[in-house]
Amino acid sequence: MRPTALVLFLTWLLPLAAHAFTSFVVEDIRVEGLQRISAGTVFNYLPVKTGETLDEARSEQAIRALFRTGFFQDVQLERDGSVLVVSLVERPAISSIEISGNKDIESEPLLDSLKQIGFAEGRVFNRSLLEKVEQELRVQYFSRGKYGVKITTTVTPLERNRVGITIDVSEGKAARIRQINIVGNEVYDDETLLDEFELSTPTLLSFYTGKDQYSKRKLAGDLETLRSFYLDRGYLNFNIDSTQVSITPDKQDIYITINLQEGAQYRIKEVRLSGDLVVDAEELFPLVGVNAGEIFSRKRVSDTVERISEYLGNEGYAFANVNTIPDVDEESKEVQVTFFVDPGKRVYVRRIDMRGNTKTRDEVLRREMRQMERGWFSASAVERSRTRLDRLGFFEEVNVETPAVPGAPDQVDVNFSVKERPSGNLILGVGYAQSSGLLLNASVSQNNFLGTGKRLSVNFNNSDYDTLYSFNYSNPYYTIDGISRGFGAFYRETDAAEANIAEYNVDSFGGNVSHGIPISEFNQIRLNVEYEHIELGTTIISPFIVEDFINAEGDTFDTLKLTGSWSYDSRNRAIFADRGTLQSVSAEVTVPGLDLQYYKLNLRQQVFLPLTELFTLSLNAEIGYGGAYGDFDALPFFENFFAGGVRTVRGWEDNTLGPRDARFNDPIGGAFKTVGNVELIFPPPFFADSNSFRMLGFFDIGNVYEDVDDFDANELRYSVGVGATWLSPLGALTFSLAQPLNDEPEDDVQVFQFTVGTNF
Repeated sequence: MRPTALVLFLTWLLPLAAHAFTSFVVEDIRVEGLQRISAGTVFNYLPVKTGETLDEARSEQAIRALFRTGFFQDVQLERDGSVLVVSLVERPAISSIEISGNKDIESEPLLDSLKQIGFAEGRVFNRSLLEKVEQELRVQYFSRGKYGVKITTTVTPLERNRVGITIDVSEGKAARIRQINIVGNEVYDDETLLDEFELSTPTLLSFYTGKDQYSKRKLAGDLETLRSFYLDRGYLNFNIDSTQVSITPDKQDIYITINLQEGAQYRIKEVRLSGDLVVDAEELFPLVGVNAGEIFSRKRVSDTVERISEYLGNEGYAFANVNTIPDVDEESKEVQVTFFVDPGKRVYVRRIDMRGNTKTRDEVLRREMRQMERGWFSASAVERSRTRLDRLGFFEEVNVETPAVPGAPDQVDVNFSVKERPSGNLILGVGYAQSSGLLLNASVSQNNFLGTGKRLSVNFNNSDYDTLYSFNYSNPYYTIDGISRGFGAFYRETDAAEANIAEYNVDSFGGNVSHGIPISEFNQIRLNVEYEHIELGTTIISPFIVEDFINAEGDTFDTLKLTGSWSYDSRNRAIFADRGTLQSVSAEVTVPGLDLQYYKLNLRQQVFLPLTELFTLSLNAEIGYGGAYGDFDALPFFENFFAGGVRTVRGWEDNTLGPRDARFNDPIGGAFKTVGNVELIFPPPFFADSNSFRMLGFFDIGNVYEDVDDFDANELRYSVGVGATWLSPLGALTFSLAQPLNDEPEDDVQVFQFTVGTNF
């Protein structure tokens, strides 16, 4: 019995003892003192019913039962003739919970977690539960290295038997790691081992990384990293004997000591494959990443297990197990490694289900499937199918599950669930960019027209140098084999001087038809035919090259351009990719017999290499070349390549690099362009969602030349700097701060560059 219940029971029992307890038959029961709880609830828990005899044992049982509900803080049983009177004092209800001073732990998720343990507004107040809450809060702050945290709780009584709870948190400062000592290491020094740790002593970047803040979880991870470091280098008997963590009396500094034994280094004596090899051993041995004579590595052994399991999974053995059996020879310090294969049953896909696509037609999702129904299950095909659905851009989320079919151990279902996003847009926009000034745009687009996956758009864009009206339509599955077809029309007015180029105007209109032909999962060929009508205009300060071209060839042209391109795209995302490769080669040529005769070639290579969980290395290279044929001697000046600005070489004004007009020294572009970019991409510390915001450090190099024969490496311009891009709800914002490293006096340098767009 609880102490409170015992005291109350004795309080009730003593008067009876003085007059001798007399049993009686309960003819009626009366409940007093209730405010929120109904009498019916009391009767449900009360083990005494009318018509029953109440004696000493039943009285004790009744009091215990009512206290056990947790609803009451006082229970008394009294007798009024043959009526049993149950006098109750309810526990107060929690009217409000207010938390203040908490910065590391947000209030909303904290209140949700308290609700799960019964501590929430409207619930019965239990002081022991409040003490548990305080203790749990301390544990959470301790895990964040804030050992000086102080938690003060205040319970304020309110009318109608309610209380208000106030939890005031004084977080204090996080304790810093002042020293990490490693004892027992002989082969590797402290610096080498500590470089593997996530935790560290304070550095210049500690304010960003937080590595100097102690965490029990991080230390456990570092100890496992330390163990893996030695096991990957053949030290099979490596052991961590003990770990001591001490904190100074002021709870500000932490000292960590790790005691270890390295043991001897082992080499691999022999590698074997055994078990039920359902595929030829010749197919599995190329997947084995360890060889006889090499130093034993647990990572390479684990990678081998993963590759064999994945290979079998793609052959339909979804539940294959590959176990490593090491046979250690302590005398020779050698290990015989055996990979034992248990493939299990071959698994087939019974059915593929699509869920959540209320607008998008089922066939739009199914044509992206790389896993077929009634076929062998393939983990890579299922994952590729999920990625293709994600890349459509129609869905906010794409999830997949592969539950086993009840009663059929060799069958699974593949269930895709999607959450659709609005695919239609009516946009009015305004923005500003340094290169183009005020930007106005309006567009009506439907990326998933009537749920068919087809794309339809009508656009208007206006800036200081460019006015564009366009219409575009695209069917990504014009044929069942995935051949796409699209067509469009446009009208454009361009004032080149407003784009930092020489003085001339270009008005044009035309239309195009294009087809895309997939030749493999990641490779595609595109063919485009475009008609364009061009009218050139000059001013009194137009350069000689413009006037000479118009005098020789005229100012009005009709062209028919043929463009062919090949691309390889394995990026995981089209926007803010962090792994994969994009390669493309394109060739554009005008049809002979019309007004213009020229060609342009473009080559692009972009690679994303994930370095760590946070950092990605991006390498980009672009080469463009153009020329003329037939009666033309050179690429038309309005088709020249340009460089400089946020999309090519940052630190120089847009389009200002390369050849200049001899008359007014204005940029005129050239027939050969080369640009390279190296970027280290990382999420900012103050934005948790790295899919919408990223920062980067960059190195840019490039220039434009009059022709490929004029290329001079000494003329390449290069810069370093930092930048950021934010896909905000109001539009895309891009900023860069660049430092040119070899600018010349005549260059147009622009250290800070930005573009800002807003939709409303």
